[in-house]
Amino acid sequence: MSFPVTRLRRLRQNDQLRTLVRETRLTPEAFVYPLFVCPGEGVRREVQSMPGVFNLSVDEAVKEARATASLGVPAVILFGLPETKDDVATGAWAENGIVQQAARAIKREVPRLILMGDVCLCEYMSHGHCGVVRKAQIPQSLGAAALNAVAAIAVKPEDKMKAIDALAAVAARAAGREFEIVNDATLELLARASVSLARAGVDIIAPSDMMDGRVAAIRKALDQAELINTPILSYAAKFASGFYGPFREAADSAPQFGDRLSYQMDGANLREAMREIEADIEEGADMIMVKPAMPYLDVIAAARERFDLPLAGYQVSGEYAMIEAAARNNWIDHQRVMMESLVSIRRAGASIIVTYYAKEAAKLLG
Repeated sequence: MSFPVTRLRRLRQNDQLRTLVRETRLTPEAFVYPLFVCPGEGVRREVQSMPGVFNLSVDEAVKEARATASLGVPAVILFGLPETKDDVATGAWAENGIVQQAARAIKREVPRLILMGDVCLCEYMSHGHCGVVRKAQIPQSLGAAALNAVAAIAVKPEDKMKAIDALAAVAARAAGREFEIVNDATLELLARASVSLARAGVDIIAPSDMMDGRVAAIRKALDQAELINTPILSYAAKFASGFYGPFREAADSAPQFGDRLSYQMDGANLREAMREIEADIEEGADMIMVKPAMPYLDVIAAARERFDLPLAGYQVSGEYAMIEAAARNNWIDHQRVMMESLVSIRRAGASIIVTYYAKEAAKLLG
């Protein structure tokens, strides 16, 4: 029935009523807290673009893990900053890699805490890409490309800046074509890293590289290593996003050339995201993730509607940094916006939320 018989405000009169009929609820059990582990001892170095987030040595990571568990947060996800990098990402799969060290130490001290291991190669590669890189064949020289660009525009005095911009764009595209990320060769390294992490005590393997076939390769490697009970949380729909900037500072993982558009997803494509998720499920993913979260709430909602697996959303570094920056300028209510952002991810359908606010939100919910 309509107004005046129906008055929707009746159930909003006070906090007790609002709480009683609330449709979406947050609990600390839904959170996963990211930790960035670096070499050294007693290191707690704040990330400049992410106030309140730190690079932590193993001993400090253990302290942070213990504090996280005490708040009722059930899981952390580990990212590594190795002492050295190379072209085969040795630090990602070495027995004594930085994340492997942290996993063993945390498991000794906080055994009930779930450890997720991010499986990607960007932090460990000297070039900063998520896969093996090789030189590509260039169809024409940079000089020829530049000449073609000049021929395509009228270089009058008043068009000088236009010509310069066009040449710069051509140069950037040509430089990007000098290299390619080799999909299949990367799979072996991802599989090797996954087995190494699981043997070190990581409970859940979380590949974030976006190579085709990585879930199948990792599942096969885990099974062959008699790690059949190790679940895979796939970053199934990871978009090539501008919201990752602060993370690349935190993990020292910015690519040294080119970009990641050839392997991370185009942000305009929802239907393709569903294909990516479906492919990972068919390959053996036990859980799926959408990253970033808030700019892609529609993708989370569509995935929840279509797939029955546990679904995670990653509230990424740029989302966190924007909230922090606005709050520090007193433009927003920090706690209110923080909680509202987390509720939005949960409401869209994510049952798991990876967030740098895990500890702070858990304190408020507790």
